[in-house]
Amino acid sequence: MPKHPLRTLACATLTLHLGLLSACASDTAEAPTPAPSTPPAPTKQATVTPASQSIVQQPSSLSFADWRDQLRREALAAGIDAKLFDRAFAGVTPDPKVIAADRSQPEFTRPVWEYLDSAVSPARLERGRRLLGEHRATLDSIQQRYGVSKEVLVAVWGMESAFGSHIGDYNVIRSLATLAYEGRRQAFWREQLLAALQILQHGDIAPERLVGSWAGAMGQTQFIPTTYNQHAVDFDGDGRRDLWNSSADALASAAHYLGNSGWQPGQPWGFEVRLPEGFDYGLADPDERRSLAQWAALGVKPVKANANAPADASAALLLPAGHRGPAFLVLNNFRSILRYNNSTSYALAIGLLADGLATGSSQLQGSWPRSDRQLGRSERVELQELLAQRGFSPGAADGIIGANTRKAIRGFQQQLGWPADGYPNAALLEALRR
Repeated sequence: MPKHPLRTLACATLTLHLGLLSACASDTAEAPTPAPSTPPAPTKQATVTPASQSIVQQPSSLSFADWRDQLRREALAAGIDAKLFDRAFAGVTPDPKVIAADRSQPEFTRPVWEYLDSAVSPARLERGRRLLGEHRATLDSIQQRYGVSKEVLVAVWGMESAFGSHIGDYNVIRSLATLAYEGRRQAFWREQLLAALQILQHGDIAPERLVGSWAGAMGQTQFIPTTYNQHAVDFDGDGRRDLWNSSADALASAAHYLGNSGWQPGQPWGFEVRLPEGFDYGLADPDERRSLAQWAALGVKPVKANANAPADASAALLLPAGHRGPAFLVLNNFRSILRYNNSTSYALAIGLLADGLATGSSQLQGSWPRSDRQLGRSERVELQELLAQRGFSPGAADGIIGANTRKAIRGFQQQLGWPADGYPNAALLEALRR
């Protein structure tokens, strides 16, 4: 959920559980192209008002029953059928497990190399190759229609739901109602809840079978409801957009989403590169985009030949573990994957998994600094606070190492005479403390 509160809230949490529900598609892509087949129109079209223009935050004294009645009036005014609403909310009460997940802020996260060890495991590659063969005709048709490579789609499928085997078992209406009633971003969750009611009214699935993650991500490709309404397609032609039970619909919907997120057919997501001695690591910044020809002129060379990347293609340099780890040039398709989940580790996993499915190998020549100790959340907050005290501008001290924090780190590294790669580690924190 890039550019959306849920991006940092739900997706970041789900990403920690690799192989279960690792990510979720956002709803910020451009307007979708027509679906391959038009789903049947509902008997009464529901047009949901964005939550930000509706009742935003409920007073804490409002009971859940009163809140539900208020929501019911709003939903019916927006065109949701009264019987459908009552059926969807029958027996629904707030779920304490959802609130616990919403409010959790884990102290430690997995380093990128451990994440990739699990994401691009031999077992996942083997199963992905087998499914590529089993679904080749469908995948070829999807690739031809949307331009997204079948290997990338199978990689997304594997990351999001372990190829459809782990789609979540939370009641989506209950989860979203819980979050809309007492979550941290009630307006956003209310919008998702009304969108989920639209899905039910559309007839794609029965209320009793509307299941997903604790954050309302649904189906084999883990779409949130607003994304589903905008990008889900009925590719198998049965009249329903069924991302739970139809792998064809799920994969085509992912392709539709990526296509509307700027995917460029025939181009790679990126590739591993070697950097020359004395290289300026400050160029490893998402805003420092250059053509591949310009990177080559700086001495940046692909580890393997890549005939599909034109010399004028725009790319940025990615150092996911700093100057001591592997280096990558990432192109526009990498940014499209980031629209699915705004995590460089996730996008890198999708790219490497897709490469492994296409070529049989996802091995990197660069080695990871596996002896590095990862900073915990409280240490990352301290690092940001110390950077600010020294006159740098890392942004809010929230423990999230974003673009502003990396720029601040680079500034301090330059002051120390260190390679300015923007990578936070224990040595950097100790230097700040001194």
